Amino acid sequence: MRCFEYSAKKIFKNEGIPVPESYVAKNPEEAEEAAAKLGKPVALKSQVLVGGRGKAGGIKFADSPEEAGKVAKELLGTEIKGEKVNKLLIEEKVNIQSEFYISVIMDRSAKKPVIMASTEGGMEIEEVAKKSPEKIVKYHINPLDEFLPYQAREIARKMGIPNDLISKMGTFILKLFNVFDKYDATIAEINPLVLTPEGLIAADAKFGVDDDALWRHNEFSDLEEAKKGEFAYVTLDGDIAVIGNGAGLTLVGMDMINLYGGKPATFLDIGGGASQESIARAITLVLSEPNVKVIFLNVLGGITRADDVANGVITVLNSADHKVPIVIRLTGTNEEEGQRILRDAGIPFEISMEEAAEKAVEICRSLS
Repeated sequence: MRCFEYSAKKIFKNEGIPVPESYVAKNPEEAEEAAAKLGKPVALKSQVLVGGRGKAGGIKFADSPEEAGKVAKELLGTEIKGEKVNKLLIEEKVNIQSEFYISVIMDRSAKKPVIMASTEGGMEIEEVAKKSPEKIVKYHINPLDEFLPYQAREIARKMGIPNDLISKMGTFILKLFNVFDKYDATIAEINPLVLTPEGLIAADAKFGVDDDALWRHNEFSDLEEAKKGEFAYVTLDGDIAVIGNGAGLTLVGMDMINLYGGKPATFLDIGGGASQESIARAITLVLSEPNVKVIFLNVLGGITRADDVANGVITVLNSADHKVPIVIRLTGTNEEEGQRILRDAGIPFEISMEEAAEKAVEICRSLS
């Protein structure tokens, strides 16, 4: 389960991690009222479960309540990478002196949580990881041992931050790991963690919880995102996103990718009867994963119609700002119409799952 930013920040705040003062708004009137309560310039942040919203224009600023209402009217109802903006987080605009990055994720290869930290926080962290990986400190945690404050301070030292910040940064790192551990998280990320005249503040928050552990956490039962459950979705450590209609077909698709020497980056089961809109949302979801180089869409249409699949693919490809090659295996109900739609749009497809999987691996290798 992925949390919206406002939910993640509520969790962080409850665990002692400082966050900016904020309110959630569902309409321009609530946005104007929230800005008036804050009594200072505000950031209006679209609440969507995809990355890159800042670059996509999903974060704007306002200096007055009246301006906040106007900006909210512009943002609400728009789409960011296929997700409709239904809520905004109205948040005090912070005075940023420096930006940092810290996160805790599960390293599936090492079978351990890994803390990552950098002085290069902000929207370009993915580029930093690709071009200057030495600027990101990585520290694996033995799940059988307690993570101690001195270890958190050691990570802060390795980041190369000023001495007077090491203890404070260490405290942030320790608290973030404790949140990750306490809630059975799959990811706990602050990007950016900002230094302000008042101290360090989590200016953004990304938080996801293992679906299989939700029964242990009643505190999530009232969250909107906990009730969605549209896809069975697991992120992996490869670079080829695998989407299929049915858990078995998706797993077979992953096996095919492995057979031809590739590594799956996702398991995403769109289920039976997937609509054009859900196909588009599924592709958009895997596009938000930074390590995905190729998408393998494996559809054997029964209840799911091939023409809906084709139209969903075209919807995303026409709107996505992050271009990733997609290899489609498309057959089954309405396959002739679906294949015609793809052909007319100049999008190649395969009927054989084996041939499609092999092509996906070949394309991925050519991009390395």
